[in-house]
Amino acid sequence: MWIFAELDIYHDLTPRSATMNMAIDEALLEMAKIPSIRFYRWRSPALSFGYFGKFADVAEYAAERDLVRRWTGGGIVFHGEDLTYSIVIPASDLVLCKSSISIYENVHRALRDALMKRGQRAVVAVIGDRGGAAAIKTRVSDPGYSRAQDCNGHCFANPVRADVLVNGRKVAGAAQRRTHAGLLHQGSIQHVDLGNGLAERFATELCPAYGEKLLDEACLRRAREIAAQKYGTDAWLRKR
Repeated sequence: MWIFAELDIYHDLTPRSATMNMAIDEALLEMAKIPSIRFYRWRSPALSFGYFGKFADVAEYAAERDLVRRWTGGGIVFHGEDLTYSIVIPASDLVLCKSSISIYENVHRALRDALMKRGQRAVVAVIGDRGGAAAIKTRVSDPGYSRAQDCNGHCFANPVRADVLVNGRKVAGAAQRRTHAGLLHQGSIQHVDLGNGLAERFATELCPAYGEKLLDEACLRRAREIAAQKYGTDAWLRKR
């Protein structure tokens, strides 16, 4: 059973700064009419850290990486060699009737299936419950929560429940944020072969009839505004 009845896919082949990548995700959330997935690249080695993270924990990387605070939660993620993606689900879509937990798990099951069909022994983790379902529901009630928020420090060193593992190693994690506009799911895939059509296979497992899209100028213009007002500011980066 596929997650989405319809889906737009953006192969954003232009390497972008960390601030613009975060801003485009937010602009897509503002403008989305149907669910979409964007696969994107980084202009230089980058590091993103969660909304609740402390700048002091990443300051030492400033000289070697493009730093950005995400709008979603979670820990520290190194970017550049990974396959980074975002999924946007508008508030009007029936998928949002499901819990954030369910959406997170379903997305990662789709990724697991894509990896398995390419010969990888992938599983969705059942570890890291951190106190059981009741405790998870309590944390998810925070609108800024993501399951990846339960990682301490480097997210890929600490798999949590519903992350994707291959041979016991975490290869995919994600973070979410719900707003009045819908849901933003930001994910990273690492430590596996990222070629051979993995992005397309992943999209197919989410929705078999996805449509190819290009970022239009209205979206990029709005993203530049968001970057200037938010992600590119020192106040946002050093928020905590």
